[in-house]
Parts: sequence; C-alpha cells; structure tokens
Amino acid sequence: MSELFDAVDALVASRATLPPPAERKRLRAAHGLTIDEVAGALKVRRATVSGWESGKTEPRPPERDAYARLLEQLAELYPAAPVVPAPDAAVPATFAAAPAPAEAPPLSTGPAPEAAVMTSTENTTTTTTTAPVAAAPAAAPRPARTTGPTSTSRPPGAKKAAPAATTAGEMDPRFENGPLAVVDVEDGKVLAYCVGGLVLDVPAKSLPSLVDWTLKEAKLGQPKLSGPGRPADPLLVLTQAALERYGLPVALTEEERIAGRIPEGHKVAKQLTRADWQLTKRGFGPWARIYRPAKGSDRQCVQLCIPSWNALDVRFWGPAGQLPPPELARVLGVYASRVMTPRGSTAVTGLELMTALHPPTHAVRDEETGELRRADGKTPGSLGVDPVDCAPCEAPDGHPLLADVPRFHVRGPGEKLFEEAYDWARPMTDDECMRSHLVGLDVNMAFAAGANGLVVGLGEATHVKNPVFDPKLPGSWLVDLSHVDLSRVKAGKEWAELDGALLPSPFTPKGDRPTGPAWYATPTVAYAAELGYDVTPTEAYVRYESGRYLDGWYSRLRDAYLTTMADLGVDADLAPQDFLAAMDGYKSRDPEMAIVVGAVKATVKGGLGKLRERPRGEGWTSGEPWRALSRPTWRPDIRAAVISRTRINLHRKIVKHAAFTGQYPVAILSDCVVYAADGPSPLDFLPYREGKPLPGGFKLGVNPGLVKHEGTQTTLWGEGAREQFNAPELNLARYIKDGTVTDKDNGE
Repeated sequence: MSELFDAVDALVASRATLPPPAERKRLRAAHGLTIDEVAGALKVRRATVSGWESGKTEPRPPERDAYARLLEQLAELYPAAPVVPAPDAAVPATFAAAPAPAEAPPLSTGPAPEAAVMTSTENTTTTTTTAPVAAAPAAAPRPARTTGPTSTSRPPGAKKAAPAATTAGEMDPRFENGPLAVVDVEDGKVLAYCVGGLVLDVPAKSLPSLVDWTLKEAKLGQPKLSGPGRPADPLLVLTQAALERYGLPVALTEEERIAGRIPEGHKVAKQLTRADWQLTKRGFGPWARIYRPAKGSDRQCVQLCIPSWNALDVRFWGPAGQLPPPELARVLGVYASRVMTPRGSTAVTGLELMTALHPPTHAVRDEETGELRRADGKTPGSLGVDPVDCAPCEAPDGHPLLADVPRFHVRGPGEKLFEEAYDWARPMTDDECMRSHLVGLDVNMAFAAGANGLVVGLGEATHVKNPVFDPKLPGSWLVDLSHVDLSRVKAGKEWAELDGALLPSPFTPKGDRPTGPAWYATPTVAYAAELGYDVTPTEAYVRYESGRYLDGWYSRLRDAYLTTMADLGVDADLAPQDFLAAMDGYKSRDPEMAIVVGAVKATVKGGLGKLRERPRGEGWTSGEPWRALSRPTWRPDIRAAVISRTRINLHRKIVKHAAFTGQYPVAILSDCVVYAADGPSPLDFLPYREGKPLPGGFKLGVNPGLVKHEGTQTTLWGEGAREQFNAPELNLARYIKDGTVTDKDNGE
C-alpha cells in the first residue's frame, strides 16, 4: 500500500503549482540567490534554471517538487506587492503578465578592441549595434511526444524557442516549430524532435511523403536574415533509425564516400523522381537538398542532414553526430538561431551567411504589370550574381588565367600574392632560456576580428601602373618593402628602438624580411606606412567599387560566440583574473554549448577559406576552370585582405608589447603567440596596471581580438623538444596547448 501512496505523492508532485516565470526570477533575486546557487541545490545545470525563469522550459519530476517548495518558502518571505489599478483606468476582465525575457549575461558595451575595429590609417571608428540573440534552450530529459499524427500541440512543459531575428510577438507563424527537426524512430513510431523540447509524430511512410509533410504541416524554417533575402528552408536531420525506416543506407560505402553521394539509381532517389522532386547537382549526399522549381514566391525545398554519412564532421562539430535526438536538436537549434540554419559544412554555412546578409538580387514591382520581378543589376553592397575574374597575381596555381605559365614554374613573391597566417619561430636567447615557463596566448576569433570594419572590393579589379598608394583603396600592390627596418619603428606617434632580430617581419608568413618587390594586400602596405616608412608601388590591381561587406557577417558570428560563451559562464566584462578562472574548464559546464562554440569558430575560418576554394577532384586538370569559380563569392582578394589584416593586427600588438616591456615572442602560429615568462600565467608577463592593460597591446578577455590563455609548458620542455628533433626553430606554438610533440608533427 505504501508503494501506491508514494506513486500518488509523486503524481501530485509532478503537477506542483509554480508561479509565472517572471515571479520565479523575482523571488530568487529578492533572497539574493544566484542562478548557480539554485542549480547547485537542485542538482541541475545553470542553463536549466535559466530556462525555467525565462519560460522556455518547465521543471519535471523530481526537480519540479523541490523547485516548487523553494519558491513557496521564498514567496512567504517576499510576498508580491498587490497590483492596484489607477482610479480612472479601465480594468480588463483578465490580465496576462508578459513573460520575463531570458536571462543572459550582458555583452560588453564598451568599445570593440582596436584591432577588430580599424587600422591606424583610418580616421574614424564604427559603432556596431548588437542584434538580439536567442537564448540557448536548456537541455531536458527526452520529452513526451505530441498526440495525433499531425498535431503541433506541445507536451507538458515544452516551449518553442523564438527563431533568430524575431522577438516575442513577432514570431513568423510559418516557422513556429523552429528551424529544424531531428527525425528518429522509437517503438516503431517516427518522431521529429524540434527545438525547445517539442516532439511531433510523423505520419510519413516514405521519403517523398516526409518532404511533403515537412513543407505542409511541420511548420519548420527560419525567417530571412536581411530585407531582400529569403527565409531558410526547413532542415531535417535523419538518425540511423530514420535512414533504415526510409530505405537509405546507414553508412556510405567507400566508393559512395569518395563520390559524396549515393548512386542516382538508388531506389529512394527514384521515389523522389516519381514524386516530381529534384536533387541539386551535389546529388543525394550528407547534405542533400530536395526541391521543386519555385513558382513565384512559393518555394518548396527541404534540406537533409545525415550525421552517419559524416555530415557533422567531428573536426568542427565534435561529438554532435553521436548525441541523442533531443540533445542534437538543441545543439543545432542554438546554432541555427544564433548563426543560421546549417546549409552544409561549417565552411559552406559561413559562406552562405555572407550571401544571406547581402543577397545579390532583390525584387521590384513591375510598373506595367504590377507583378514582382528581379531587379536589374545587383543589390547595393553585395557581390552580385555573376562572378568576377581575380587579378593574375591573386590567382592560385592552376587557375585558367595562368594557363600559359609553364607547368612546373614556381611563382615567386613578385608574381603571386601570398597573404597567409604566421608560421614563425626563432631560437631563444640566453635570458629567455633562464625563465621558467613558456606561455601561449591565443587571439579570440582572430580572423573574424580581422574582417570587422575591413573595406573590401565588391567588383572587378582595375590594373594601374605606378599608382600612388591609398590605404583606403582595396587591392593588391606590387611594392618593395625590404627597406623597412624593425629596429626603429613608429609605435603610435613616437619612434621606438627595438631588437629587430627578435621580431618576425609583418610582411611574410614565415617572418622573413622581404628581399625585393612583392605583391601585398592593402592592409600590409598600409602597415608599412604606419611604421614610418615610405611605400612606392610600381603596379597594382585595385577595386574602386568597395564596401564593408563582412561587417554584418562579423557581427552575427561575434554575437553568437559571445552569447554562447556567456552560457558557459564566460562573460565579456570579467576582470583578468576572473576571466582566466572562468575559462578554466568552461567546456565541461555544458558540453553541448561547447560544441556550438567550436562550430561558430569553424564557421569563421571555413567561410573565409571558401573564398578561395580549390578544385576538389571532379576530374579537374590544371589550367581548366573548376566548379567554385562560377560563384560570385569566389573572391581570393577578400580572403587575402582578411588574413593580411589579421596578421598585421597581431604584429601591431607584438610591437607595442616589445616597446613597453622589452619582451619578444619566441614562436607564432596563426593566432597563437608564445612568450618566455617567469611564471605559468599570462599575468606573469602581461603589463597590467591596476587592472588596465597596455593600450594597443594584449588584453585578456572573451571579445574577438582579445586574448585567452592557450597553454603553458616549461622552458626545459621547449628546449628539450628542439634538441630531440634537432630543430632550433621548431614552432613551439603548435604544441604549447598540451605539450605533445611527435615525429609526424615535424614531417619526419
């Protein structure tokens, strides 16, 4: 009998009455409790309590009873003030309190780091408005599914997350169930796990009917990111069980993996053809797109993501592909709401985000017919519909522009623009060898910061002979910078005397001093002038049509990164010591949000890499065009400018640091720089004074362009590794994080 009573008590507790979300937050704050304290007492995650207070999720047993008890006791201590209507005000029959917004740590309201905002040759800075970013839904136990084959009613405690770029009351009813769903089979029934804990029963018996159901009844998708853009297509993620249910292979064969698709004659592909559905040129692969030609504004397209076919590459998505459906829906849903609905790999999505924020075309109404049609010409600020040719110096080897170049000819700096990230190291001095530790600093979102505020070319290049250098004009310049002496440079307005032998050259990825004329992007040449030296180009390819094409892209990814890091307990306004403590083990606080952080960073690097995508098989031969060249977003000049500015931003900080402290880096790899120090912490050598960093130098923080602690090893470790491999200039920045150095890493 006691077991029956316990069951009854548990049933009652499962429906314990709770106050509205806003009142929950008020009661906690009134007693001076933090979200972390409540989460610790109830043995749940911080994000879970935040979700309860924002109304995005509701507590479930057994935590619900304990949470209700806590709120009840707090309500006795801090009763709510009665609402007294104004004497002449008409009191409505019912009053529904607006839910409180999700509690998210504030983003930094101070100015962006100077490295991310402008070069010293610019006279004005830019203020960027931070757009609202959806709060991450808390992870929850697998919710009960909805009833009925096409029901969209929510299970108890499940709330829908607002799509990105919308606010409460502005949700697009077409996409009320979120941007995507993870389709799984449980107990013989097909279920669609959506964001916010919503689960839908799926009646579809075949893949064509699943596509129909998605477009007609699932209410999946995402609003457009810009005015002339278009909404995102719904995304379906198919688990292995769903693949089996719909007749698809659980894994690709080796031949299919190399081809990136299943054969066109596969039975499921034939089913789609019979139902008048089409596949894009990439075929039925890990990121298949199934569509019918659009009729006017009626677009019919569904994107598939198949993790077991390696759609979610472990290098960029970590263990996301192995997560259970509810958790996978949460991870991809947060990424979709903060970045965009994935359109492929993180690299593809990074490139698609650029286009979504600057659509190449827009609609206008025909004055004669009154119907909408595509406007003539491109949308201002975009790259347009048609690709433009790069300059010969910007073309990678094998490009059609270089068809007449002998096959085995190696182009030198005077023939080829070579703007790449740093890979530089030098032997340590005797003084550095006497220090106890090597400390690595890593620049947060370095390439994103390099893109912010950068003026890039939007149109074709114009060839100019003997031009006068203009630091505001994007392009590629042939100029001799071998006369720039790093022993005496301008650090701000003053000249500084430095040990140039201990500094890398800012003009080459390997840090070697140039020996003659070479091609450089605008930011590199502008930095030479900033250091106090004359620059006289002999030739240039410049782009007079220009703009800050990447600003919106940077802002979107910056906000996604900062908001997700705040979910992990790393806020933008922490003091240096608190920031280092918050970064210690931050990924373990919410492993799913840590996956999102990694994907956001991969979106930055991958998207920029796609701007100069090379041939990927396809039977390509040197001198012939490859598929990527047909895209207007194939722009190696934009990629070069971003990398150039990122490298220059880092060098500027190194010079400021050296001029003030006399300390020089011993190794640099891309956005990681290593210094010898007398202690294991960055604070053992960074010149903070009363909590304030060196102006223009390195500053600890989570914002893009600021730095975090990459890793620390002993000086003996560094010297030992170099002696072991007989490499005095072994790049220790490559191994500073975990200290593991192998023969394979050194190419031996």
